[in-house]
Amino acid sequence: MEFTLDFPLRAKHNLPVMQHSPGFLKVVNEVRPLIREVTLEQARQRLAANPKAILIDVREDSEWAAGHALQAIHLGRGILERDIETAIPDPGVECILYCGGGYRSALAAEVAQRMGYKNVASLMGGYKALVAAGWPTTH
Repeated sequence: MEFTLDFPLRAKHNLPVMQHSPGFLKVVNEVRPLIREVTLEQARQRLAANPKAILIDVREDSEWAAGHALQAIHLGRGILERDIETAIPDPGVECILYCGGGYRSALAAEVAQRMGYKNVASLMGGYKALVAAGWPTTH
């Protein structure tokens, strides 16, 4: 699947700036060296090159309902550990996780790796970056 990332930002996607607590940022920064993070362009290339690759939205249900990448599946951060093995039984499948800005997906990627998933990445910039780049989304 080919994606064009040069669309102008659509005005209806006004996403709030999130202020994260110091403790949350500390935990995220601790896991970042343990995981792989990919840029939007790298994610686009990986999804185009590997038809079995899965884009996973780890945001809350309300965030998913408000809009998400068209080809994504939803495994919210709160249920990821419980449901990933059922939703994605092959731990070798390439998984690219995204959240709102790339923080929760970093935590989710680290957990997925601990659960045995071998080809996991977190999307830098998350959904905000997807929208800004004109990635095909629902809304």
